[in-house]
Amino acid sequence: MAYVPQDLLDRVAALEREVRTLRGRAQMRPALNEILNGDVRIGEGGRLICEAPGGNRIFMTGQTLEGDWAVGLARTTDGTSALTVGDEANDTGARQMIRMWNRDQAERNVIVMDDAHSDQFLGRPWIPIGLYPTEKQTHNGTNFDTAWWGNSPAHNAVAVIEVHTLAPAGGAQVKITMTPSGGTARTLAEYDAAPNTWTGRAITAPLDGVDFLQWVTWDVSHRAKTSGQNVVTRLYRAYTRNTFNADEAPDPPVRTAATATVQGITATPAEEV
Repeated sequence: MAYVPQDLLDRVAALEREVRTLRGRAQMRPALNEILNGDVRIGEGGRLICEAPGGNRIFMTGQTLEGDWAVGLARTTDGTSALTVGDEANDTGARQMIRMWNRDQAERNVIVMDDAHSDQFLGRPWIPIGLYPTEKQTHNGTNFDTAWWGNSPAHNAVAVIEVHTLAPAGGAQVKITMTPSGGTARTLAEYDAAPNTWTGRAITAPLDGVDFLQWVTWDVSHRAKTSGQNVVTRLYRAYTRNTFNADEAPDPPVRTAATATVQGITATPAEEV
């Protein structure tokens, strides 16, 4: 025989059990220390901040108090920056630079960074240009001949080359050129060297039309104005460095290689990454 509730009390007891079940399920929450699926979004100027037990901030991402958008990693020992992206709203021209900082508390400095004013180049460290002497480092002809020569990939946006020339009684001339691979030679400097004395010249030139890691040929040539008189040119320094201001930014190169966009990130072809 089918079961038939005997009275209203049975019905009330059943309803109470269902209410208790629903109430228990409503109180159940996912673990607050796990994200198992989906995205976490912090917008409208919010920030995500992580602190070490001692209170030092070791990670931050979001909008800074200065209004920039940044990512920062710090050291737990003292909370000083180790790696930053952005966080430079008060630094004109920083433009979301990536910077790696040293650990020296007395002299905080950036040891690795991209360039503030040139989108394609490394900023620091500065990279030497390999220039090597030729047999014409001492030259007595009236035609230009190479005293120093080198070929190396471009890392930084600005080249600095300093040479000193000892001219004979008749005087001399010096010419410094750069030639990007696949490009045309560009004269960075051409000048006279006074007779019977050392003439020094430091050349600073942006790498116009050159791309990052593109090979560049460097040439320091000289000539005597009077045939048969020896002219000597010595190299003091040659390196590339970051731009110091926007006026030093080189003209960008003309690129033909296609880029690819993957999940919203623009990248060069895979074999170049």
